[in-house]
Amino acid sequence: MAKIVVFDSGFGSLSVIKAIQKKVIADIIYFADQKNFPYGIKSVPQLRKIIESTITILEKKFNPDLIVIGSNTPSLLLKKLTKKSKIIGIFPPLKEAIKNTKSGVIAILATKSVVESNALGNYIKKHVPKKIKVIEINASPLVELVESGKFIDNKDICKKKIRIILLKPLVSNHVDVATLSSTHLPFLLPLLQQIFPHVTFLDPRNVVTNQVRKFLGKKSSKTNSLKIFTSGNVSNFQKQLFKLGIKNKVRSL
Repeated sequence: MAKIVVFDSGFGSLSVIKAIQKKVIADIIYFADQKNFPYGIKSVPQLRKIIESTITILEKKFNPDLIVIGSNTPSLLLKKLTKKSKIIGIFPPLKEAIKNTKSGVIAILATKSVVESNALGNYIKKHVPKKIKVIEINASPLVELVESGKFIDNKDICKKKIRIILLKPLVSNHVDVATLSSTHLPFLLPLLQQIFPHVTFLDPRNVVTNQVRKFLGKKSSKTNSLKIFTSGNVSNFQKQLFKLGIKNKVRSL
């Protein structure tokens, strides 16, 4: 049996889980840490306390083979955690962005904490050649659209907010490739593609999926299973998941 825990501050983990289930047969525990949403505006000390405590609780309760931090924010700001043997983080797919850009200008859509941190700048310096221009965009307001459930039943508000946040920086800088460096953002991908057909939006989930598959090797479960937990309101989260066609029971943790 292969047991994986995937967590972040809410809906983001779900986008990662869907990708993992296409490549790996495993028992997955999904923990939506909604009590601490959003990770993306927390200070580094606050975030470290939350993430370290969460990992300790998840290891003790579930004893998983692997823990996936399904969020770019703690993965980038707390990189030492992802160097532990059974923990995988999620990072902006800059290698793919560089390969795909023709204008030589790429954008990173990340949370407020990440955009304002030295960690992102250092990550860019390490992975992006000087000939490529990188535009960093605070996408925390878009993350909120997903976590609030507006992406499900209020697409007009989502389109308006997307235009307000992204239109000027993407168009004025001739951006042709953008990374969705928050796992909440793939839920907005259909709207992003509709509004900006000239921009290629890259989802970092594929890299993580390949890492998970490599880590597990030949270890697998008989069938895919999914158990869902939240630190927030169980009833509200259950209703939101139901709108997405997910009928698994939600439990409190």
